[in-house]
Parts: sequence; C-alpha cells; structure tokens
Amino acid sequence: MKNIIIFLFTIFLMITACKKEHSVEKEGVTANISADSVTAIAKEAWIYGYPMFYNYKTIYANAIDKNAKEFVGGFNKFRSVAMSATPADTLVVTINNDTPYSMATLNVSDEPVILQVPKIENDRYYVMQFIDLYTFNFEYIGSRATGNEPGKYLIAGPDWKGNTPKGIDKVLHSETNLIFLVGRTQLHSPQDVPNLKKIQAQYKLIPLHEYTQQAAPPAKKYNMPLPVWKEDDYNSPEFINVLNALLQYTSEDSSEKQLRERFAKIGIVPGVPYDSSKYSPETIKAIEKGIAQAKKELESEVDKVTDAGSLFGTRASLKNNYLNRAIAAAAGLYGNTKEEAVYTGSSTDKDNQPLVGSNKYILRFSKNQLPKAKYFWSITMYNLPKRFLVPNPIARYSIGNKTQGLKYESNGDLIFYFQASSPGKDKESNWLPTPKNEKFMFVMRIYGPQPDVINNVWKLPLVEKVK
Repeated sequence: MKNIIIFLFTIFLMITACKKEHSVEKEGVTANISADSVTAIAKEAWIYGYPMFYNYKTIYANAIDKNAKEFVGGFNKFRSVAMSATPADTLVVTINNDTPYSMATLNVSDEPVILQVPKIENDRYYVMQFIDLYTFNFEYIGSRATGNEPGKYLIAGPDWKGNTPKGIDKVLHSETNLIFLVGRTQLHSPQDVPNLKKIQAQYKLIPLHEYTQQAAPPAKKYNMPLPVWKEDDYNSPEFINVLNALLQYTSEDSSEKQLRERFAKIGIVPGVPYDSSKYSPETIKAIEKGIAQAKKELESEVDKVTDAGSLFGTRASLKNNYLNRAIAAAAGLYGNTKEEAVYTGSSTDKDNQPLVGSNKYILRFSKNQLPKAKYFWSITMYNLPKRFLVPNPIARYSIGNKTQGLKYESNGDLIFYFQASSPGKDKESNWLPTPKNEKFMFVMRIYGPQPDVINNVWKLPLVEKVK
C-alpha cells in the first residue's frame, strides 16, 4: 500500500511538473509575472518606443523605402528642398516653413561619416541638428553653435574608437548608429532660392574611408533586419518586434539598466524576434491593455501642450522623461533644443475655447511684447488634429518679423489676423489664413532666442476672438 501511495505521489509530481513546464514554455519570457505587471511594463515600453518608431517612419521613407517620394537613394545622402513647405508635405507633423530642409539619415554602424559645410553669409541663419534614434538632440552645428565659417565634422557611433583624422574640426558622438540629420537654411525671399540651392549643394556627407582614402571596413551584421514600416505595428503587440529590431542600433545607457531588465520580462530584447506563440492569450490581452492605456495617456498629454521648449534636448536635459519625449514626437517630431529655437503657440483663445476656422481672431503684440531673437521669429498655421499646413488662396503658411510688407501700428504694436477669409486689402499684409471649418493651432518659432525667451520670462499674448 505504501509503495502504491509513493508511486501515485510520484506520478502527481510528474504531472504537476509537466504542467508547470508547459506553462513556462507557453508563457515564455512572461512566466511568473502577473497580468497587471505585464500591462504596466507594456505601457512603459510603448511610450518609451513611440518616438523611436515615428523617427523610424522618417528614416524608412528617407533611406530604405525605394517607393517613397522622400527616398534619397540610401543612407548618408542629403535630400535638400529649395522652397518653403506646402500642405502637400505630410511626412512630418508641424513642419517648419521658415528654413527649407536638408535632411539625411546617417548609418554609422560600420564607420563614422564626415559632414562638410561651406562658408555661409553672416546674415543667413543655418543649423545642422543631429537627432539620435531615441530622438535626443545630441549635437548642433550652425550659426549659433559653431558659426558660419566652413567646417568638417566627424559623426561617430557608440562603438567607434578610432583616431580622428586631420582636418576635422570636431567629433560628434552618438548613442545610436542610426541618426537623423535635419539641416535648416534660412530663405530670405522667393528670389533668394538660387542662392539657397548653391549653399545646399555644398553640404556633403563623406564616409570615413573615402575621406582617409582607405579600404571600406566590413559591414556590421545584425540579428534582425530593419522592419518594413507599418503604422498598425505600433497599435498591437507587434510593437515589441519593431522595438527589438531598432534597439540593435542603440547603446544601453547606464541609467536605463533596470528599465531594460523590466522590458526583457515581456520579451523586449535587442535583436530577438517577437514570437506571439510564446505568449498566452491572457498575456497578449495584458499587453494590449498596456498599449491602450499608453495611447490614452499620450493623447491626453499632447492636447495640453502649449510650450514645447522643455520637450526637446539631450538625454541630460530631458532627464529620461520618456513621456515628454513621446509627447514631443507626437506634437512635432525633430523640434529644436530651446537654446537653438523656442517654440510656443496655442490651440485655444483667451477664453480657453478651441480655435476654429469659422471664427475670426487677432493676435496682438504690444511694442514691448515682441519676442527678442538674435536671428528671426515666425508664426505658422496648422490644422487639427493632423497638424499639417493649411491650404489657402494666398499660399501663405507662416508669417513673422521677416515677412515683406508687414505693417505695424502707429504706436509700435503688431496685430496679426487669423481667419479663413481676407480681413481686407489694407490688412492682408498681416493675415495668416486659417482652415475654413476645421479646428487649428499655431506655432511660434523664435530662432536665436534671448534669455527672457529661453527662461520663460517673455510670454506669448492670448488670441482674441473678433465678435
């Protein structure tokens, strides 16, 4: 009898062990984690990866997708536009209309790339903004940071430890091997386009081996290929697969060690493909719940943005605030660090009511209320919720202190008219057209902001509805 009991107990243990083993195999990396924990980690990871995913949208169109209109032929190649943006430009939300772009996606996995810039006239503002895959603005070259003299700058990834070749003015170190470069060059007027084109043609990207006239290094191999960009991927657990592919191109900052360990608990590991068969239906539901919570929080916070100055910058300045980084990507990807340019604006009037194109508004600056800028400032109109430029009969999408024909009041005040129809011929010089029936927002960009602007002493006046 005793032997029978022992035998039955042994069988029971074997069955229990088999069930446990099956459970671990089915749950994969999420074994022994509560559904609430899975949801919390998924929410955190989704917000963490959101700016990387939408940064990759631009990178994919620019350097990988040969069928995209933005495709430039691959990595480390400039695409310059010698004209102001129009409503047809919808790749980037809240696109800048003041300074035509020169954009490039850098891949420094194999070797650094040298950026060469020409001498630029002293009265022309330009900037080269370097954004890593995380969307940190890790370096600047341009009028403010390095001046308007010619220069050569070496851009290196996290693993490069080579010697700096002769003739290099500065080495720029990135935490990631994928980098998006946004160049902006001031366009004074439509008649200035030929001059702009000459400058843009002199922006060069040179692989290090070509610069040093040596053989090309071997290509670095990654476990996962860069994914085809699909909008829906970030609305489902598939976001894990995308994030795992992108994280291969990053280095792990010491401040994120525990964060990455948490992510690994739900399968977020650089270079490891996502396999849904390793997740139980309960786990998938918990991940989907985390995604839904993250989306709701992000959408709520984006609607509250009025001053984006603190949303863009280096890792040190943003202090690993991943929600703010996601808000920045949703509200206006590739915004400048506030020392370079300050952004402000509004989607409501002085009574806190939404700005709607069926109404008429004025934005009045008193003589002493105009922002102080070393270079210039402008106001750009966008529709909501898309945040694209607004089609209008005079093809004016922005207005500012460099706008030709701008009229000031006799006392020095400056009044702008925000409405869909003309405010009258005598006021059209100060008219910024709005959409006819849609809600809208406007963004004010101040280039070379002075201390009062940077430190939030200066305030944007409130928009007044005209009755």
